[in-house]
Amino acid sequence: MTRYTLLFLCLAFFPAFNAAADADIPAYNATLDGFAYPFDVDDFALESQGLDLQMAYMDLHPANQAKGVVVLLHGKNFSGFYWERIARALVKKSYRVIIPDQIGFGKSSRPQHYLYSFAGLANNTQKLLSSLGVERATIVGHSMGGMLATKFSKYFADTVERLILINPIGLEDYLQYVDYQDPAVFLVNELNKTPSSIRSYQQKNYYDGKWSPAYEALLEPHIGQLKHKDYPLVAMNNALTYNPIFSEPIIYDLPQLNMPVTLIIGTRDRTGPGRAFKKSGVDYQLGQYQTLGKQVAATLQQGQLIELEGLGHMPQFEDWQRFETVFMPLF
Repeated sequence: MTRYTLLFLCLAFFPAFNAAADADIPAYNATLDGFAYPFDVDDFALESQGLDLQMAYMDLHPANQAKGVVVLLHGKNFSGFYWERIARALVKKSYRVIIPDQIGFGKSSRPQHYLYSFAGLANNTQKLLSSLGVERATIVGHSMGGMLATKFSKYFADTVERLILINPIGLEDYLQYVDYQDPAVFLVNELNKTPSSIRSYQQKNYYDGKWSPAYEALLEPHIGQLKHKDYPLVAMNNALTYNPIFSEPIIYDLPQLNMPVTLIIGTRDRTGPGRAFKKSGVDYQLGQYQTLGKQVAATLQQGQLIELEGLGHMPQFEDWQRFETVFMPLF
């Protein structure tokens, strides 16, 4: 058997294997009941916009006295569970680690109606930290969580010892280059998702067309929710959370921050929200992280840029060993 025949057979088998695996995933409701997180999950009750909501979070303590507190803020297509490896490494280094699911994500409440903003999500997060007695922390954000982490650092600067951003979006002002879209446009896309389309998006945009069984775990909550009667509510919240991505860029906030800021950038990343809605006549290329990282780092008061050549939007998953060698020495 030639290597080309073997490759063909593998590619032919892969979709069937995925379909079989997807069929085994149970249906999950809007708050992912039954989906196991790696650590114990608690709920923080808060009132926001006149609604009584529950904010899920994990709070990990080291065996000995904590050196400090680290708060990990998830991206848009994820929730707190995907921080497991980083959280374990930080606890091993004697840090207390707090991992919230933002309202509208993961095991937290998904309201019928909610005005999503990073200012509001930052306020919710500050309320959680205050309830846990946290006065100072290192804030780490990935992807959309990087936008939230930046806004949090702007609005609650006294709480932030330092800010670490892992391939954040918002390093460019998207509405300079794309037309604003009503959330209804994104809702249509959300309602049309399938297990295959979710997997294909991540494979293309996060992993340079490659795939690993390790990535499958990140898909389970999404695929499970597709199967549940709550999915229209999930889809609506997913659509509404696009609004702050377009309306609250962080490129203007980062130069104002006076705490240390570290950018960890996988330079192959080409994430550019709104690329499909580019304004007529605009030639600007969105998501050029090999350039964006350098441009933004040059504007920081106390900035550090760490570039990971050849890695994309998910460097912590794509190559843990390389990521670990630059991330863990920060602590």
